[in-house]
Amino acid sequence: MQEKIRKNGNFKVASYNVNSINTRKELVLSWLERDPVDILCLQELKVPDENFPTEDFLKLGYKCYTYGQKTYNGVAICSKLELQEVFKGMGDPLYDEEKRVIGGRLKDLWIINVYFPHGEARGGKKFYWKLNFYERFLRFLQERFSPDDKIILVGDMNVALEDIDVYDPVLLKDTIGTMEEERQALRKVLSWGFIDAFRYLYPQKRQFTWWDYIGGMIWKDQGMRIDYILITKPLLPHLRDVYVDMWPRKRRVPKPSDHAPVIGVFEI
Repeated sequence: MQEKIRKNGNFKVASYNVNSINTRKELVLSWLERDPVDILCLQELKVPDENFPTEDFLKLGYKCYTYGQKTYNGVAICSKLELQEVFKGMGDPLYDEEKRVIGGRLKDLWIINVYFPHGEARGGKKFYWKLNFYERFLRFLQERFSPDDKIILVGDMNVALEDIDVYDPVLLKDTIGTMEEERQALRKVLSWGFIDAFRYLYPQKRQFTWWDYIGGMIWKDQGMRIDYILITKPLLPHLRDVYVDMWPRKRRVPKPSDHAPVIGVFEI
């Protein structure tokens, strides 16, 4: 893979909510063999670190850095290139009880992978937990990084930022992921110094990353864009493409995740 990077300059970073790595392991590995990426950021592992299929990824040339827990949450970065200064969590015992944040450095490039809370209807405990998590993550950025750093922030952010990011903005208005408070929380992260790479390249394109299992939503393309690749301004000259790979989501056997991977292509 290092030789491939040197030859064509393309460097691929993917974000993929697998909705249980052990359930989707064969699908993820098949996808990587079909279309390798350089760095794969996974969310919703649903396994503790000791149960992550590390050896299976090593066979494909990926070293995986994991931050998992049993049954819920969990994030990982699987990289063809060794990372330095790997961190797990935000250094806050309250918010790090749920394993949602992992990151590391590749020379002068930071990769940060986050699985933001799903939340619930306005006014519920999980609704406020989601908003508070966003605020805490923003403080984490302010404390540790600068918008002048080269940062790729990826993950399942559980927010559809604009009406174009949902299949029916009237039907879904004020539902989980579209409430204005949630959108403002994500906009605050963007205003810190990030650019939504997909929307920057494709301002009018409708493209989703998540489709409910119920009702054949994937075949009707009735979904939401809630998975993102965000970049700081120093990386903008290196950005070449962002796309969603539908192949893993449209598998019938084995059963896919309800998300599709999002891939950012950079010339580095």
